[in-house]
This record gives sequence, C-alpha cells and structure tokens, in this order.
Amino acid sequence: MDKIAITGIGIVSPSGIGKRQFWANIKSGRPFIKKITRFDSARYPSHIAGQIDDLEKYSHISERLLKKIDAFSHMALVASEMSLQDAGIDIKTEDPNLVGIFLGNAIGGWLYAETELRDLYLEGREGVSPYMASAWFPAAPQGQVSIYYGIKGFSKTVVADRAGSLMAIGYARRVLAENKLNMIIAGGMEAPVTPYALLCCNTYGALSRDNEHPESAYRPFDKDRSGFVIGEGAGIVVLEGLERIKSRKAKALAYISGYGTSCDGIDRINPAGDGIQLARAIRMALSDARLNPADIDYISLDGLAVDIWDDSEIRAIKSVFQGKAGEIPMSCPKSMFGNLLGASGAVDLVATVLAMENDLIPPTINLEVPAVNGLDYVAGKAREHKIGRALIISRGRGGINSALVVEKPDTPR
Repeated sequence: MDKIAITGIGIVSPSGIGKRQFWANIKSGRPFIKKITRFDSARYPSHIAGQIDDLEKYSHISERLLKKIDAFSHMALVASEMSLQDAGIDIKTEDPNLVGIFLGNAIGGWLYAETELRDLYLEGREGVSPYMASAWFPAAPQGQVSIYYGIKGFSKTVVADRAGSLMAIGYARRVLAENKLNMIIAGGMEAPVTPYALLCCNTYGALSRDNEHPESAYRPFDKDRSGFVIGEGAGIVVLEGLERIKSRKAKALAYISGYGTSCDGIDRINPAGDGIQLARAIRMALSDARLNPADIDYISLDGLAVDIWDDSEIRAIKSVFQGKAGEIPMSCPKSMFGNLLGASGAVDLVATVLAMENDLIPPTINLEVPAVNGLDYVAGKAREHKIGRALIISRGRGGINSALVVEKPDTPR
C-alpha cells in the first residue's frame, strides 16, 4: 500500500500543550503524574493521574460552544487546530466533501454526563441540558470537529479501548491510499479524570495504587511495576497523500508505511500471555511497509506496567526480531504523563515523529530493574539516536493488538 504523509501535529497532554512544550518536557524525562485535585478522589483505590489544568490558555473555542461539549471534545478541537496550523492548511480553501476525520477513544465524555445525571436526580428532567445526549458519546469529538470546520467527507470513530486512536490512524491511512479523500484529520482524545470515569478505570484492576509516590508510580517493564496510571489529552495528525503534498509544496514530517492489527480472542480483559497475535500484527505492519525486522531503528512500547501485558509484549518483540531484539532501542514515554487510554497510540505517534525529527529517543522513566532483561529500554534519560524507521505498538482490553510503521522522509530503502 502507498505511503501516506504526516504533515501536521497537534498535541494536548499533561506533559505540555503544543509540540514544542510537549517535546521539551518528554526529552528531559520530567514526570507529570500527580494526585488528582479536580475533585475529592481520596476514597478511590488509585487517585493519581496525568492532568491538564491550563487548556483554556490555548483554546480558540467560544464560551457558547464550551457549554455544549465535554472536555474530550474540547481537547480534540484544540489539537485539531494545532495540527492544521502546523500543516499550513487553511481548511476554508479545501473541498469539504474530500476531507475526513478519523478519531479514537475508549470511554467517551463522562464529565458532562456525570454532571447532567446528577442534576437529573436532584432537579428532574428540567435540570438536564438538551446537549447531554450529544456531548458524552464516543463519536462526539468527530461530530464537533466536523461542525466546527464544515467537514463533510467520509469519517469514522473507532472505539477499541487503548488501541482506538492507532487503529483510527491505520484506518485513515488506508482510506487515503484508496484516493477516497484529499486529507484526513486523525488521532484520538480521552478525558478520564472524572469521578465516574475514574471509578470505571479502577474496576479494571490494573491501575497503580502507589498514591503516595505519584511521580514514580507508573513503572512499565520494571520489576516493581504495580499497574498503569491514567492520563488525559489528545493527539491529532494531518494525513495527506504524496502527490498532494508535492502539489502544495508542503513538508512531510513522517510517512506512515505499514499497519497491522489482530485480536487474541482469549479473555474479555486480558491478552494472551504468549504474545503470538501481537507478533502477527507486528509482522503484518512490517510486511505492509515492505520492511524486514532489521530495518526498524526504534520501537515505541505500549507498556501497561502489568505483568501479563508487559511480558507478552516482550515475547512478541523477541519472536519478531529474534536475536536483533536486544539491539533495537525502545522506550515508553507515557511513563512520564500517564496512559491516555484511547488517545495513547496517537500520542505515541506524535512522540515518535518528534523523536525522528530530533534524532533523540525520549526515555522510559521509573525503570530501575527490568522484570525481563535482554532489551534496550532507554531507561532514565533520553538518548541520541538516528531513527529512520520506527514501530509503534498499541493494545487494548480483550487482546486487541495494533502496530504502525512510520518512516522519516528521505530514509534510503
């Protein structure tokens, strides 16, 4: 399948809003997980998270619109605008029928829903906003972005737990390669730092309860790992075909050249411990990109910091890369700011593109003693390294596996 270019990036994360701030913080290995202060979360088993407290400083959204939407739609709108500006695109000059939106998330927009449901029980139906029905559901950000920009092309929302946004990007790449659209805004967003959403995440049973040490609680691949930590935010990229970017003399930040997905089909929550289906998804992505395992220079890890998830991810990597597995640098930058659930894959893609651009791998923090040795986890601090081709792994509950291959422009074949 044809390569598709990433021409713009928008990022809203606990580590920074906008790609310059985000990159400055993740390359320095700064932790951004802290105790939740937005509401009284002390009675939850896990009450720490990566939070965004200054979104309004970067927002171009009117107060009138903000009253109608949940935070996850707000984040998607901010990140989408950033990505379009980064790509140098004036959306008003585009044919709206040939622009699409492909977004992923896991749980929808619960802050708006929780507030309205509380008012329903206190005040009755008269106390509920008429916008509730359209504010919380998972496709709301897709709808709000399309309305804001007048976009009318084929679009899709993917709900696949933590794998949602990487799957949305993989799907978008396929649609563009078939010349169905001129450009696509793709990525994901998540806003789980709310009372009910946090409760749902806690019932998953995989959140770290190291509440007294929030900055070091998320420890993927470490011997003392105790689960992941949630985060909120959005990662959005602009995707275009190669002929189009040539015609408008645009710069490609990276190319998406391969994608693969599979499902373990073992359990409604946990993956298969053998990593066989994840390995198959990785091989599919490499085959799609017409690459060999030895061509990969960096791996962005899913890193849930749960034994069966981390260990099966390592088994899959060793299965695919064999004796070369220990020679490929890999890292899990989300250890700094939290797992953004359905937005995590898109944010990992943003971090990987910036790592390519700067020849620098952002680190995995809190990794002191690996639970499984033999891999190069780039622990503790960033490392200079030229990345021509990278693999991004993103997984979801029930053993959903997705893998994306990205390439730096002008990387020789």
